[in-house]
Amino acid sequence: MIIELVNTGSELMLGRVLNTHQQWICRQLADMGWVVERQVAVADTARDIRDAVREALERADLVIVTGGLGPTSDDLTRELIAEMLGRKLVMNEGIREEIRQFFASRNRPQPARTEVQALVPEGAIVLPNSQGTAPGLAMEVSAKIYRSARSWLIMLPGPPRELRPMWTEHVVPLLKREFSPAENFVCRTLKTTGIGESRVEEIIARHLDEQLKAGLEIGYCARIGEVDVRFVCRGPNASACVAAAEKITGRLLRDHVYGVDDEQLETVIVRMLTERKQRLALAESCTGGFIANRITNVPGASAVLLAGLVTYSNEAKEQFLDVSAKTLKAHGAVSEAVAREMADGARRRTGADYAISVTGIAGPSGGTPEKPVGTVFIGLATPTDTSIAHKVNAFDRETFKYVSSQQALEILRRAILENKKPAG
Repeated sequence: MIIELVNTGSELMLGRVLNTHQQWICRQLADMGWVVERQVAVADTARDIRDAVREALERADLVIVTGGLGPTSDDLTRELIAEMLGRKLVMNEGIREEIRQFFASRNRPQPARTEVQALVPEGAIVLPNSQGTAPGLAMEVSAKIYRSARSWLIMLPGPPRELRPMWTEHVVPLLKREFSPAENFVCRTLKTTGIGESRVEEIIARHLDEQLKAGLEIGYCARIGEVDVRFVCRGPNASACVAAAEKITGRLLRDHVYGVDDEQLETVIVRMLTERKQRLALAESCTGGFIANRITNVPGASAVLLAGLVTYSNEAKEQFLDVSAKTLKAHGAVSEAVAREMADGARRRTGADYAISVTGIAGPSGGTPEKPVGTVFIGLATPTDTSIAHKVNAFDRETFKYVSSQQALEILRRAILENKKPAG
């Protein structure tokens, strides 16, 4: 099945809003065994929307359009597509009443313009919106208009909080009803860290010849501080082929593999500590609480995180972590000695099994020949010792914080792996 995705919105073209629909919808379809052939984003102009949808319908069995179904003057999708297909817009009284109830239940005045969302192209299926006022629309396009086979056109609202429930509740059942099941499709991603993209390929590629001959596709995606290895296979033996590739890769890359698919490093950390009944404390300076933010984004983090201290100033390091004024004066805040005392102080003060400390120079100023911008010291205090890692992450401030947090969490992960015996 040929699928194309058209995302509308001038805000996307201006870079004011991140287009998350492309990733999310493509992932949902791939999990059902269908891969999007082409996706485009266009501005909220009549010509751009009309041309993009017309071109997609000339090629695809399924065209999904996002955005442009709201009540404002730049919401053009509904009217343009109805006009293009030669279908009249008809007021749907059921939708109009739902819009009225939406505003009444919130004790808000209803702008007159909102009723335009109740206009439905003749023959279209209405996809109810449980989170907003703009319904989605789905229609089968006549084969005589664009191509020799039938096409389905689905229009979805732009806000993700409205689109995603609508997709799950209404689009998925429609696709399963109208299209034949996809061929067996398996996609698996191994998440690695602490090793470069080229090195990953060098290590694993020559050992996967048998799987490649069986139809395996390998993809590599380098991210900040990590590399994804993606295995894709189709057909009756897809599951076995991907499983074999995953087993071989895991054996070759060993501890560099920290998770699969959508797992994040912080998710793995929280799970490992929870299984071992161990606790964590954080003492952050240059990362400004970013490590704590990542950990607390994981459900269940309260079972493992005792405290996160952002000791940005020297005074805070002394007061809350017992860092010695003499150490600060002799070595400076960005130093191995201070990172060590920060980690030791955090663990001692909280009673945690592990404590991470981070101190560095995020830049763009503040560097010296001895300690250039990007210098960071990462401390890890454990029940047996305290170790320090010295890194130089010469990036912009935001990237510096992320890379430093990734390095700190990876140091912690490996220390937990080495401690095989659960606490308690």
